[in-house]
This record gives sequence, C-alpha cells and structure tokens, in this order.
Amino acid sequence: MTLSDAVFAWLGAGALLAAVLPRVVAGRPLSLPVVFLLSGVLVYLLPLPLPAIDPVEQRVLTEHVTEICVIIALMGAGLALNRPVGRRTWASTWRLLGITMSLTVAVTALVAWWLLDWPPAAALLLAAVLAPTDPVLASEVRVGEPTEDEHDEDEVRFALTSEAGLNDGLAFPLTYAAIALAAAAGSGWSAEWIGGWAAEDVVFKCVVGVVSGLLVGKVLGWMFFRTRSSTLRLAEYREGFVALAATFLAYGVTELVGGYGFLAVFTTACAVRAAERAHGFHNVLHDFVEQIERLLTATLLFLLGAFIALGGLAPLTWQGAVTGLLLLLVIRPLTGWAGLLGGSLGSGERWVVAGFGIRGIGSLYYLAYALGQQDFFVPQRELWAVVTFTVLVSVVLHGVTAGPVVLRLDRRRAAKPSGPGENRGDEPRGATVPDAAP
Repeated sequence: MTLSDAVFAWLGAGALLAAVLPRVVAGRPLSLPVVFLLSGVLVYLLPLPLPAIDPVEQRVLTEHVTEICVIIALMGAGLALNRPVGRRTWASTWRLLGITMSLTVAVTALVAWWLLDWPPAAALLLAAVLAPTDPVLASEVRVGEPTEDEHDEDEVRFALTSEAGLNDGLAFPLTYAAIALAAAAGSGWSAEWIGGWAAEDVVFKCVVGVVSGLLVGKVLGWMFFRTRSSTLRLAEYREGFVALAATFLAYGVTELVGGYGFLAVFTTACAVRAAERAHGFHNVLHDFVEQIERLLTATLLFLLGAFIALGGLAPLTWQGAVTGLLLLLVIRPLTGWAGLLGGSLGSGERWVVAGFGIRGIGSLYYLAYALGQQDFFVPQRELWAVVTFTVLVSVVLHGVTAGPVVLRLDRRRAAKPSGPGENRGDEPRGATVPDAAP
C-alpha cells in the first residue's frame, strides 16, 4: 500500500460522508463542518505516515485553495438570494456592513493592540482577517435554495447570507490598510499612505468590483435567458457547471482590471438572479455550486484540523485565545445588536443575527494573502494560531448551537401570522437539509 492509495481511499470516504452527513445531523446540535474539522484532528493524531499540513510553509497553496473556495461560496450565496437589491429591502445588510462590521474591526483591533501588545499594523490585520463572516458553515442560518417568491426569505437568514456575500469583499480595503500601515511603520511612521489607500483600495477597487460584476452578470443573464440563439441560451440545457464559468469569469476579469473579484462574483450572481427570477435554471446552478462548495469546505476543514493536530495552536498565548473569544462572544454580538437597532428584526431575531457572525475560510484566505505582501513584525505562526483558534471555536460553537437556536426561532415565527417579507409556509427556507460550505 502506498500513500497515494490511502489518499484516494480517504477522498472517497470523505466525499461519501459529505453527501450522507447533512441528513444524519439534520435537526441535531451538530454540523458537517464540525465533523470534518474534528476528523482532521483525530486522523492526524494517529501514528500514520500522513503528509504535513502547514499553511505557513505552504502559504501560496493555502492562499489559492481558500481563494477558490471563497469565490465559489460567494456565487452560491448570490444565486440563493431572490430579494431585489434596495435601500429598504436590504436594510439589515447595510446596517451589518456599515455599523457592525466597522465597530467589530475597530474594537477587535484595539483589543489585539492592548491585550496582545502587537504593533498597530498587526492588530489591524487580525481585525481585518476576522471581519468576514461565513454563515454557510452553519447552514441552518443561511438562505436555502432559490425560489420564485422574493418574500420567501426570512430576515435572519437573508441578513446573514447577504452580509457574508458582501463583507468577504469589503474586508479587502481593511487588509490593504493593515499592509500599508505595516509598510509605513517599517520605513518610519507616516500618514501619507492614507490618501492613496482611500482613493485606490477603498473607492476605485470597490467601484470597479461592483460595476464589473454587474456588467458580467447582465451579459450572462442575457445569454442564459434572453438571447434569440437557442445555442447560446444555456438555461435550456440545464448544465450546472456553467456556474463555475460565471464565477471564474467574473473573478478573473475584475482582478485583471484592478477591482475586487470577491465583490464582483457576488454582484454577478445577484445580477444573473435578477435577469429571470422565476427560472428553474437558478436551482441547477445553485445546486451544482453548493455541491462543489461542500466538498471544498469539507476538505479545507479536515486540513485545518490536521494543522491543529500537528501543533498549529502551540504558539497560541492566553492573550490570543482571550482575543478570539472576546470577538465571538462579546464584540460581534454587541456590535451586531447595536447595528440592527431600529431595524425590522425583533429582539430574538436580532440576537440570532448578532450572535452568528461565524468566522471561517475567508479569514484563512485573507491571512495567507496578507502575509505574502508584508511583514507585520509579529511571528507568523502566532498570527496563524490566533486566527485558527478563532475559526475552530466558531465552527464548533456555532455549528453546535445553530440547529437548536434557529429551530426555536422558526417555531416562534410559525406561531405568528405571516406578513410581507416573512416566510409563506410552515417550514422556513433553508431549514430542510443542512450542509457545509465556506
């Protein structure tokens, strides 16, 4: 028996588990991400000749694998949302992005600077990479399959899914701010970088990302549903892999012209969705993306568990652990609550949205990317230990609690009369079969 034989066997078993486990853990205080993360830990604790997993040494590979996983997840999130984009219809999303995300980053950076005694650039980097949320790691709190009714999305699932779709891209300006701050600190303190950062990394790249995503999405939407050529009208052929074509096209084109590809992918998905909301082709695209997403996420969480088993948390200090716990248990819930005050959510729903700011694959990507751009005057393994610990706790904590919490919320909602913007059926969207994705 060779190592490659064992790898093939593990891959086959893992793929089968990724298909079966969502139904096994449905309705239980457990999730597929938790199972694969802990499986990685347990397998790598066995005395087996397994390959080493080290994101510090394998930074480039880590960056690109997590990058692919994130953009596929963004396409899936955008395709699932059927609510038209607007100031009022997406009010909860704008609050979470404008208020909650900003407060979370600011408070987390201050805590890291004070508690860990890190340089300001490293503290800001930690806050930036932990800014993206990943509700897909607890599928009960995300929007499910596409439907024809724009009101068939309860506000909790919609808010968390749309927030994750956009803040994965909006974390980039914050990461670039940390990179610029570290570069300025290395050559002597200066504030001259702020103007260029604001103009290029905040305004220009965000605008290009959104505009590019809209253009690609509108062209693809026309091609899928409206062109007179039956050969080009791909919606008639129901080929799900077209979703990957849309994902990579939007991402690649936008990055080539200097914009944020993450924003473009999510915007493209929303534009394609808006082109013909009632068409069944959206379900085909979404289902294909979801399956790829589930496999990638299961693999990456297994490898993260392997990294933990091989000593990835050894450089973690108690200050780093406390910082991660404060983010998950105090900072995000309080800033989420503050950001949603005055909105349409009730008190219980507001706490659910505020509490489920799940950290996951996006955080791993941003850290790997940033460490390839600049030295932050903090040992890289210590940075990885804090981020890995935070993701570990988030996956376990939110994966275990998501099912029971959302089930209770759904029961309370079902007992009330349905109104505009609320679910129309007895069973809420997304409450059927849990699965995993970044």
